[in-house]
Amino acid sequence: MRLLLGREDVSPDRPDNDGRAPLWRAAGGGHDRVVELLLGREDVNPDQPDNYDKISLSCAARNGHDGVVKLLLGREGVSTDMPHDGGQTPLSWAGTGMME
Repeated sequence: MRLLLGREDVSPDRPDNDGRAPLWRAAGGGHDRVVELLLGREDVNPDQPDNYDKISLSCAARNGHDGVVKLLLGREGVSTDMPHDGGQTPLSWAGTGMME
């Protein structure tokens, strides 16, 4: 992953056909280390929604990836209460204790 992120011709925030950027995919899959690497880049937008209006934090919370949720919450400016995903917020997807 570091090799790819070091290349000038690779955009770490470019979405696929579903509008899902690498951070969205990594967050949804619970890949803590990849999320950490991507969040270390200023050119990665953690609040970029996919084509279905879902953001990385909502996806991680919905799938129970609390390590990823903590990483995302550690990034300044990450939206926790802006409605996405059919009106749901990342906090509404979180299970009890997930955001503590």
